[in-house]
Amino acid sequence: MNDKLLMENYLLLLKSTVEVYVHGTLESSNEDVRSLLKGNLNEILTSQANTYDEMTKYGWYSINNVNSNLINDTLNKVQNN
Repeated sequence: MNDKLLMENYLLLLKSTVEVYVHGTLESSNEDVRSLLKGNLNEILTSQANTYDEMTKYGWYSINNVNSNLINDTLNKVQNN
C-alpha cells in the first residue's frame, strides 16, 4: 500500500468519524457528554484539515475551480424550484 492510498483511506475515515460525532453532539441531552463530543469533533476536524493540507501539498488531492456561470445556473435552478 502506498502513502497516497493510506492518506485517502485515513481522510475517508476522518470524514466518517465526523458524521458520528456531529450526530452524537446534536442528539446528546447531557451537557457533559455534549461537551466531550464537541471537543472530540474539533480534534477530528483539525486532523481532517491537516490531512487535506498534506495531501494537497503532494498533489494527491486536487480541486478544480468551477466556472462561475455554472454556479449561477445551479443557484437559479434551485431558487426556481
